Amino acid sequence: MIALIQRVLTASVHVDDACVAGIDSGLLALIGVQRGDSEASARRLLERLLGYRVFNDREGRMNLSLRDTGGGLLLVPQFTLAADTRKGMRPSFTPAAESGEAQRLFDYLAVQAAARHVPVGAGRFGADMRVELINDGPVTFWLEVPANRG
Repeated sequence: MIALIQRVLTASVHVDDACVAGIDSGLLALIGVQRGDSEASARRLLERLLGYRVFNDREGRMNLSLRDTGGGLLLVPQFTLAADTRKGMRPSFTPAAESGEAQRLFDYLAVQAAARHVPVGAGRFGADMRVELINDGPVTFWLEVPANRG
């Protein structure tokens, strides 16, 4: 499972001109689901999302996590993160999980996140979404829990 995380001052997701989710200061996490990912993968990724230290402490060092700051977590399904871009001029989506399984695991991640952290928002799987954000820093990281290893 993949998460491209961005530390944000604010972020929101819009579908059909309506805001379906938004947060103030916190993390925007674009989520890609790969073949072989499991609920264990989702749980491990959530641990990393909540515990990854990307927020500044009083000395200006990235020593604080989302748990420490109480900031928001906005999860957005992002099918294209699972693309294989190593060769050619067109991405291959062979590594991506089948749509039904990807939606199940994304929904599982969102439910688990909401049970363990507040506030949590989520984009709409399969929808044409517009994501707005103000990146803080900018601070952006790629987190990955390898498939089949959870």
